[in-house]
This record gives sequence, structure tokens and C-alpha cells, in this order.
Amino acid sequence: MESDKVIIHLRFAPNGTVVEIGERPAGLSPQQWFDRLSDKYGNAYQVFSGGRGVFRLTRAEVDVFKAEVTPSAA
Repeated sequence: MESDKVIIHLRFAPNGTVVEIGERPAGLSPQQWFDRLSDKYGNAYQVFSGGRGVFRLTRAEVDVFKAEVTPSAA
């Protein structure tokens, strides 16, 4: 289904660090979230000009992965 698709937009600073990224879990910096997404879903990443890019994933992939990388409050 088309509504099942999620596009996570991100923006880089001139020095190459990530300054904005969507769907970021609490407790992770933009760079940390990008690094984790890149490690697991690097093949779903598309680079754009102007220091931008997107990850194209399903809602299920995003939700499950966010739960995996978010520390539980015990």
C-alpha cells in the first residue's frame, strides 16, 4: 500500500554532519539516528543535491527499528 511508505528527510551541515532528520527517536542526536539508519537501511538511502537526502522505508520497518534503538525506560 502506498500509505505504508515513509520518507525520512534529512539535511546535512556544510561540514557533513546531519542537522535535521525525520522520525528521530528521543534520546538520539540527528547524527546518531542517521548512522543507525545507514547501518541497517543504507540501500534505502537516496542522496540529493544541496546537502539533503531521504530514506524510503515502510511504516513497519521504521516502527520496529525505532523500538530496537530506543532505550527502554525501566
